[in-house]
Order: sequence, then C-alpha cells, then structure tokens
Amino acid sequence: MNTITSSGLRQRDKAVNWHPYTQMKTADDIIPVVRGKGIYLYDEQGKQYMDVVSSWWVTLHGHSHPHIAQRVFEQLNTLEQVIFAGFTHEPATQLSENLLQLLPSAQKKAFYSDNGSTAVEVALKMCIQYAHNHGKKKTKILAFKNAYHGDTFGAMSVSEKSFWTKPFESMLFEVVFIDTPNAGNLEYLRLQIKELADEVACFIYEPLVQGAAGMLMYDAEHLNSLMAVCRKEGVLMIQDEVFTGFGRTGKLFAADYLTEKPDIMCFSKGLTGGTMPMGITTCTNSIYNAFLSDDRHKTLFHGHSFTANPLACAAALASMELLLTEETQMNIQYITQRHSEFVNNLASHSQVENARSIGTILAFDFKTGNGTSYFNEIGKILYNEFLQRGIIMRPLGNVIYLVPPYCITSEELDFVYRNILEVLDQFNDKNI
Repeated sequence: MNTITSSGLRQRDKAVNWHPYTQMKTADDIIPVVRGKGIYLYDEQGKQYMDVVSSWWVTLHGHSHPHIAQRVFEQLNTLEQVIFAGFTHEPATQLSENLLQLLPSAQKKAFYSDNGSTAVEVALKMCIQYAHNHGKKKTKILAFKNAYHGDTFGAMSVSEKSFWTKPFESMLFEVVFIDTPNAGNLEYLRLQIKELADEVACFIYEPLVQGAAGMLMYDAEHLNSLMAVCRKEGVLMIQDEVFTGFGRTGKLFAADYLTEKPDIMCFSKGLTGGTMPMGITTCTNSIYNAFLSDDRHKTLFHGHSFTANPLACAAALASMELLLTEETQMNIQYITQRHSEFVNNLASHSQVENARSIGTILAFDFKTGNGTSYFNEIGKILYNEFLQRGIIMRPLGNVIYLVPPYCITSEELDFVYRNILEVLDQFNDKNI
C-alpha cells in the first residue's frame, strides 16, 4: 500500500500505537503529525501547531533542522551502526571529547546508552558497584522528594513514589527521600546526610529544576551546600541533567551555576537536538578507575545494542555545533530575558500563583483552589484550549509551562504570551 487516507492513518494509529500517558479510550483525540519545520508541527489536514514544549523538551533547534539532517544523511551513507564492544568509531570519540570539554573539568569519561532513564540506570549501577569494588556495602540511595528520573526500575526507585509507581512499589529498592533545600531546612538536611553517609552509595538530584514534578525550582546556593557535605562525607553525587542540559537553564549546563561539582552526570533529551534517542553518562577518573582491573568481576556489565550509534552521535555533534554558535547563545539569552519579563506580568494576575522562570523555562500555577496536582482536570481543559489556538502546551496538571526551541522568534513569543493572557482572562471569573 503506497498511500494511506486520512481516516486510514487514524485507524492504523489507534490499532497499533500505545500512547504514553494517554488513556486508550481517548485515542480518537490523537493528532496525526505529518511533518515539522522550525517551531511548527503540521497535521494531515495542514493545520500548524507551535511546539512550545519542544516535543517533551528535546527539540533544541526546532524540527527538521537542515544542519542536523545533513550530518545524519552523510553519516548514514558512511556508517550507520557498529557493535560498540571491541570497536569504536570517530563520531563517538569526537562526541565524547567535545562534550567533556564543556563539562566540569573532573568529568573525564563518557558511557553511552540510549535514553535518559538508562543514563540514570548506568549512573546508579556505577555508584553501587563502585562501593562493591572497594569492598564496601553501601546500597542506600539519597534523592529529593518530588524527584523524577525516568520510568525504568532503577529510575523509578529514585523517583517520587506516586500513582505512577504504585503497581511496582514492592519491587523498587530502598531510597531515602529528603526535601529540596531552602534557607529554613538547610542545616537539617546537612545533618541528615552526615548521619546516613556510611550507608549511602550516592545522592541523585535534578539540579535547580524538578521538571516532571511541575517545574519546581530551587537555589543553586542551597544545592551547593548539600553537595559540599556529600563531598566531605564520601557520598558520590549523580547530577541528572537530562532535562536541564544544553542551555535550558540559560547556561550550557546547570552545573555552571554550581561551585561544587558532581562525580557523575546524566544526559539525554536535547543531546541530539531531538533528532533521535541517545543517552550519555559521564564520570570522573576516580569512578572509572574503580572498574579498571584485570579482575573481570569488577567490570561494569552494562550495554545496549545501539550503544554509541553513529547516526545518533552525528546528530549530537551537529546539535552541539548549533548550540555553541553566537546566534543560538544570543537566542537563549533573549528567551531568558523575555521569560523573566513575562513572569513579572503574570505575577499580578488573579488566576496565577508562583510564576517563575530560569533560562528558557517558564512556569506558573493556574489557581484552582485545589492546590497543585498532576491530576487536576484543568490541565486537560487548558491543553485543549491552547491546541485550538494552534499552540502545543502540555500542562502538568494545573502547572502551565513553556520550554520552547531556541529558534523561536520575538513575534512567536509575543503570540504565545498574548494567548496565555487571553486564556487566563477567559477563565478569570469562572469557578474552576
């Protein structure tokens, strides 16, 4: 069958695809997208949508960017895949070198996987086996409340226990959850870490922004203080930059806000500019050397069929080239400034609570009188309202947020901001 009708595409979509975080009975509402260009996606009827959430926070430079497409095309005609055990290739070597040059200087080695969850799994296994290889039994993990680190079992274990993880609760390993730091609880948290240090293999955290929890933000100064205690007490630190990496916070990495530095870092999402899946876990020489041995029992036995896939490496290299251009860096700073100004405008609106931003991330809570919840029904109402206006905005319950591609223009930002205010005014006097 060479062609497929509009109705045929929808029918095939319903029959074959299981859409994450979408109830099956609402599959009729799934929009078949046929192409993308820049900040826009187009459905099969030709309607365009502004993708201001970067398709789950991955599309840094907009859809179908010609520079990334050309590099992937060239790589596809050279080498599309090779086993990454006993073999290597230039794109993987170059990507490792380029990325490590941008990270804190202690990050020296890169381990390839295929998505954010597995980048976290690798990091957790590194820390637990690091202790094992040194003859220590340190199996507890320290994490923040409201954390989200992925949907595989290790990543679920270190994420907030919730409706999503309930069916697997008995199968998740032990994690000690602590509050995110603020001026009032900082000393108590420092004491907690000191008391647990002998049992804890590592501390994993989302730096500065807890994305899936509702774009919850906290200060770098307070995180620095906790990291300093971890360093002193010998607790390894995993910095999950899957979301915050590659410019999202206004700097290349959230690590650039911190004076203390992690032992391990995790990357995915924007790594390839949203072109294809890839994960990277970087670490210090100290971590690496714990596995460097003639004793095969000390090996980190972890691998993926598509580890360091040459096409994904080529996409990541091209995306990084775009990221480091003066134009992109200026765009990031422009979005940062505009978001900050718009937060000030939102703060006085009666329907808004806790307007906030950092870098290219903007968020606020839509006031409903029921607190903040991922399951607040207003999220679905707002999603559909913005969709009708040609804007893809996927609220986290009653938390509305923007994470646009860096190519968004001043006029496009104006359009989004204006529509947000119109929607707020539309619901202003309603009993939600």
